[in-house]
Amino acid sequence: MTTTVSLLPDGAGLALAAELLRSGALVAFPTETVYGLGGDARSDLAVARIFDAKGRPRFNPLIVHVPDMAAARAFAVFDARAEAVAAAFWPGPLTLVLPLREAAGLSDLVTADLPSVAIRVPAHPVAQALLRAFGGPLAAPSANPSGRVSPTRADHVLAGLSGRIAAVVDGGPCAVGVESTILGLLDQPRLLRPGGVPTEALEALLGQSLPLGGSAEKPNAPGQLASHYATEAPIRLNALRPKPGEVMLGFGAVAGDLTLSASADLVEAAARLFHLLRVADGLAKGRRIAVAPIPDIGLGRAINDRLQRAAAPRG
Repeated sequence: MTTTVSLLPDGAGLALAAELLRSGALVAFPTETVYGLGGDARSDLAVARIFDAKGRPRFNPLIVHVPDMAAARAFAVFDARAEAVAAAFWPGPLTLVLPLREAAGLSDLVTADLPSVAIRVPAHPVAQALLRAFGGPLAAPSANPSGRVSPTRADHVLAGLSGRIAAVVDGGPCAVGVESTILGLLDQPRLLRPGGVPTEALEALLGQSLPLGGSAEKPNAPGQLASHYATEAPIRLNALRPKPGEVMLGFGAVAGDLTLSASADLVEAAARLFHLLRVADGLAKGRRIAVAPIPDIGLGRAINDRLQRAAAPRG
């Protein structure tokens, strides 16, 4: 059992975090979406430790985080289309799945032996500072046990992974609150996961609608497993009022014991989603959580994706 230390996002804290990462240890850090569990993406040992700490299936690929486009081009092949999308949305909550560059030097565990790589340039200043202090690519899935609710605060990370990772850099709450949108650009553009960049914005840039891609059986990007983001309590969706014994998670005009956004603001709802799911789970104590309807537009599409996976039957 490792003693997990909490680090401040200052020069000393980031220097120690980078030193730990260079030694093959795991460090959780904030991004604008959720906290990521970082390990050296070039090290088989470090990446294996990520899978072990999370209890994550090894056929499920990881996202590689880099500080800028120059670093991204070292690991992925960008065509003109990918360059345009990256220019519009990076740094930010968008992951691109692109052809893996030959001799990229990434661990095969990162890509799940696929000929593609999921890569992103995060916007969070602490993530940017850590990547530059470390000086290499970080594989960083969400910093929580696999299949459970993603962490948007440092205490969420510690609740799930304390004793299993070396450190967490505490950068406060994450602003976006749901994971990055994943866009596949291997052939026809495909939406592999809705997330922090609204699908409509990508469709406007590309000039076409985006079909869904990927599968739970053979995921080609993170976040495609049918059951994910699970609470202890079962979840009932599209509820207009609670049934006896349920904890109600409201939205807009539908009131609740807790409310994602009283003003029906999808940005606010996304930022609060994972934290309030955790709070509701604690209040429910094994009873059911009821969730108000969320419009399936903009960030609402990402919120509904997470809620549907949270409510899915568990194997």
